[in-house]
Amino acid sequence: MSTAPAPFTADDYQARMERAAQAAADAGLAGVLIAPGPDMVWLTGYRPPAETERLTMLVLAAGQEPVLVVPTLEAPDAEKAAGAPALTLRDWTDGKDPYAVTAPLLDVDGRFGVSDNTWALHLLGIQGQLPGTTYTPLTACLPMLRGVKDAHELERLAAAGAAADATYEEIKKVRFAGRRELEVAGDLADLLRQFGHEQVDFTVVGSGPNGANPHHEAGERVIEHGDMIVLDFGGLMHGYGSDTSRTVHVGEPTDEERKVHDIVRRAQEAGCAAVRPGIACQEVDRAARAVIDEAGYGEYFIHRTGHGIGVTTHEPPYMIEGEEQPLVPGMCFSVEPGIYLPGRFGVRIEDIVTVTQDGGRRLNATERELAVVE
Repeated sequence: MSTAPAPFTADDYQARMERAAQAAADAGLAGVLIAPGPDMVWLTGYRPPAETERLTMLVLAAGQEPVLVVPTLEAPDAEKAAGAPALTLRDWTDGKDPYAVTAPLLDVDGRFGVSDNTWALHLLGIQGQLPGTTYTPLTACLPMLRGVKDAHELERLAAAGAAADATYEEIKKVRFAGRRELEVAGDLADLLRQFGHEQVDFTVVGSGPNGANPHHEAGERVIEHGDMIVLDFGGLMHGYGSDTSRTVHVGEPTDEERKVHDIVRRAQEAGCAAVRPGIACQEVDRAARAVIDEAGYGEYFIHRTGHGIGVTTHEPPYMIEGEEQPLVPGMCFSVEPGIYLPGRFGVRIEDIVTVTQDGGRRLNATERELAVVE
């Protein structure tokens, strides 16, 4: 069990909000509007009640103090957030118009970036007050807002990766044959929590032909001797994500199964080796994909090579053809090539990698060779 890292401070959140406001200005935006979700947690430390229909919104603009608009009944909790000292709370009571409270904070003719999960109800309500405003999602206008991690964030991501590694080492010791996928998935979830995760996001157990579906959800299939099994699992620890995949085999694999697994292992190695500052994200995808293409299995590699990770397990940047965003030290993302043979089996190997000053560093360190389990 790792020691909990020091909590983020009001100064940390103030720096993030200032950086977001300046990034918006640099992108030609009047500011950003942040709804409840991962962006708000990252910027303020405040996590409003899930699925609240009441307007809660952070307004950021360069040269203007951050303001968090909240329902009055939730203001006491918002005041306790770690980032609250760095912003102004403006509350509204039930029966009042929350959009009339929010509108004076905005440039009447401004174009604003909005967090991707903003309710249309609230955005249209604000636009009703300010018909001259326009909006664009943060993924389109500021995709790297959370993309570059600082040392404290990297510490959390490394701890989450180590916990996922410990989970893999333990899961190899359990019995697979004769058990349902759901049972093994339950073991994975229990182990992730045992090693420090507060949230489990996914536990993929794709046995035999189910492994040919990259996002197969563990089901009732009973695992058999001779099955190849894709294990893909992760969640949040200290608020930051883990995500790793390894492929194991029940009993001794065939020569073909070993061959396919080795192709994926070499592709994953090539993708990781390509990581360095300044190259485009698509170059990581190209490096991994080239190995699989050259081996004749290109049509069976059916997804991108990787995705960013941070306060969510999937976020920009994405390692995919056409993504020309250059890699920057502090970025963290998965490298996870795979081969999926319909009706037969699949193989995927995944590590989280962070960009360093002169290359890349894996945050997962478990064996990548094909493990034989019982």
